[in-house]
Amino acid sequence: MQGDIHDTKDASLQDMFASLKKAQAELALQNREQKDAGLYAAAAAIDVQRDGITRANKSDVERAKESGMNEALVDRLFLDDGRITGIINGIKNIALLDDPAGNVKGWKTPSGLLIERITEPLGVAAIIYESRPNVTADAFALAYKAGCSILLRGSRAALESNRAITAAIKSGLEKAGGIPAAVELAQGNRDDIDQIIRARGYIDVVLPRGGHDLIRRVVENSRVPVIETGEGNCHIYVDQHVQSISGAVKIIANAKLQKPGACNAVETILVHRAVCAGLMPSLAGAMAGRCELRCDAESKAAIAQIPAGLVVRDAVDEDWKTEFLDFILAVKTVDSLDEAIAHINQYGTRHSEAILSGSLDASERFCARVDAACVYVNASTRFTDGGEFGFGAELGISTQKFHARGPMGLEALTTIKYRVSGQGHIRK
Repeated sequence: MQGDIHDTKDASLQDMFASLKKAQAELALQNREQKDAGLYAAAAAIDVQRDGITRANKSDVERAKESGMNEALVDRLFLDDGRITGIINGIKNIALLDDPAGNVKGWKTPSGLLIERITEPLGVAAIIYESRPNVTADAFALAYKAGCSILLRGSRAALESNRAITAAIKSGLEKAGGIPAAVELAQGNRDDIDQIIRARGYIDVVLPRGGHDLIRRVVENSRVPVIETGEGNCHIYVDQHVQSISGAVKIIANAKLQKPGACNAVETILVHRAVCAGLMPSLAGAMAGRCELRCDAESKAAIAQIPAGLVVRDAVDEDWKTEFLDFILAVKTVDSLDEAIAHINQYGTRHSEAILSGSLDASERFCARVDAACVYVNASTRFTDGGEFGFGAELGISTQKFHARGPMGLEALTTIKYRVSGQGHIRK
């Protein structure tokens, strides 16, 4: 199995794979107290080095703006003092969680065998992600707590930020007597991804976290098992039984405007024809000067008078399948709950979908029939997040249907082993 790695063109990356594997074997032997000490030390080191991290991030942000990166994506890249504090608190919150490894569930068979099901670290993980330096710290902390080593491969856009954060983490681990070699940063060379996804025998799982092209590239070409995270073409359906138009507008505004570059931001609003005329003027007012609307004919006509500062364009078919990651919101009128569900299942990416309704029957039908990792009733899709779910942080949002689905926390980085004890048992 390990023969695959000899195809690599980068000797330093090959050495990194081998080092991570060795470090994971050492980390798997550490108890919770030792791992938590490493996490707290890493958080403290980030705190001490926050000025250097901020300077590194400023360099990345300036380069991104010069390249023409859109505002929402620049925001994903940006770190300020508050966001660095959030990174530090995230690591500390993960340290407070129960150790996911070493949990035992046992039973006896009729033959007298004792079978124990034991959780253990998954091994060496690699995460390939785009323009989000906070992921560097989150992924490290989850992996370290679970007893896994991790290879971080961020985008070139965030390279200086990722270098600074990783250096701080490793210095903290070294100071605490932890295992600094359990976290490594690939430098973002063009062929890194191909080398990582064929490192079978060294990398146990790879997690692509980013746009459609990145995810497809990894899923379709990897020799290493993949946990597929999904792009977020997310929808909110405003049902004919919606409880409050003003409440619906508030939820939609939050889901679109709070962080439009996030994968859980809403991209399309589906409006039941019975409430279209009531919703659209209020929605248009809330989006004026803040977000472009791309409307079908009926929803556009329902606005009646377009407020100053609002850009409204005619929607085209391509809009229904697009994850904008920007201040753009598509709007489509539907005749029924069934039509809304059919639209979501055709164009959605199995990420996060919501219904705004006062009808228990409609809400239950929506949740049962929509194919998505997370379904919401009367709430913003922006809650699809490991921290919001109580996982401390997340590796990503899995949109597949095995091993892990939805926000992936510590449990996603564990596997199981069966320990079987007998007293001279032989099978007859």
